[in-house]
Amino acid sequence: MPVRSAGHESKRWAECLATKEPFNPAAIEAEVLRLDREWANVIKTRDLDALRRIEADDIILTYADGTTGTKADEIRDVESGNVTVDAFEVSEAKATVLGPESAVVTGRSVIKNGKVKRPDGKPIDISGEFRFTDVFAKRNGTWQVVISQATRIDPEALKAMAKPSPTASASPTASASPTASKSP
Repeated sequence: MPVRSAGHESKRWAECLATKEPFNPAAIEAEVLRLDREWANVIKTRDLDALRRIEADDIILTYADGTTGTKADEIRDVESGNVTVDAFEVSEAKATVLGPESAVVTGRSVIKNGKVKRPDGKPIDISGEFRFTDVFAKRNGTWQVVISQATRIDPEALKAMAKPSPTASASPTASASPTASKSP
């Protein structure tokens, strides 16, 4: 088995990049942020064409309750009306460009009046605030989400974190350290 040198791999990578369009991190950031906002609106508008275009065929979805899904699951649920929202707002979105063909978007989302129908037909409320991470990859010239994960923000935990922390004060029983009181 031939051994490849690091120089050989660097040369191949450089050749690969030379045949692609110029690397423009600002343009990539703008595009993935735009796609992320469009994707959030898909459930409300039931835009299946956008869903099919934005999600990669092999997307890995991890929902806030820990369950996982596929592109086929998402298409089925949106098409059938099994998942509905009045609003799916994205804020605090930040894109990190990893390279010419990969980027990560993190942010906060709020789902208002969100419902998912269980197999028995009973609705589950999915409304709330979430933190998300979406990984984008450029495939065949098109940016798509390949991994998405959401975590529900616990409002009680936020309240607890917002409480002012106690201020430090000297204890009346505190004494100076023995080394501080020694004279030279």
